[in-house]
Amino acid sequence: MTLRIGIAGISGRMGKLLAEEVAAAGAELAGGIGRLGDAAGLFAGSDVVIDFTNAAAAEAHATLAARHGKALILGSSGLSAAQEAAVERAARQVPVVYAANFAPGVNLLFALAERMAAALPPEQYDAEIVEMHHRQKVDAPSGTAIGLGRAVARGRSKTLEEVGMESGRDGHTGPRATGPIGFAALRGGQVVGEHTLLFAAGSEHIALTHRAFDRRVYATGAVRAAHWAVRQPPGLYDMKHVLGIG
Repeated sequence: MTLRIGIAGISGRMGKLLAEEVAAAGAELAGGIGRLGDAAGLFAGSDVVIDFTNAAAAEAHATLAARHGKALILGSSGLSAAQEAAVERAARQVPVVYAANFAPGVNLLFALAERMAAALPPEQYDAEIVEMHHRQKVDAPSGTAIGLGRAVARGRSKTLEEVGMESGRDGHTGPRATGPIGFAALRGGQVVGEHTLLFAAGSEHIALTHRAFDRRVYATGAVRAAHWAVRQPPGLYDMKHVLGIG
């Protein structure tokens, strides 16, 4: 049976790429909505919905996924704690793949970041994350940068909230504290996405960098996640699960 995939945000740049990748993967485009549209109808007529809209729509779309018993692939960034809680509630009833980034390379970067953080003590190695995106991006740090920070924190057996974040340094800030993760966000031009994680010690620096040159890599990953999710029991997953590295 052909998989029916719906797209929330189909009129945007990512939405158009997603529609192309749905066809390339041999699935059926069940429908799509833009800023305004019948979201309930989209979920009712799809086996799985891919949502690359924005944080404001996440709670409503997660609720609809649970109500209609349909899998959800969520790629929106900048969700609040309340919005993430709504996604978690939906995942008790349906499979939800919620990822900061759907590029396979980025998710391998997350896995490496966690392993390296576990091996490099924070008392000796400061962790700094630098990201750059196109000038239209509205949230900072990016969801991928936050994902990297969470991976580093997990490697150090803490949450990002426990470790702490340092960003927007300006003026006479004093010496860097030991432990928190530093974030720097750059915006300009039409950069698709660049992320660098730096572990800096007195005697060495180690840098991991990922650069995306085409947004299609996110669309391809999201469609791959859609095919995977419909075969899973209810739960909250990410791309590491889809790739078999989580």
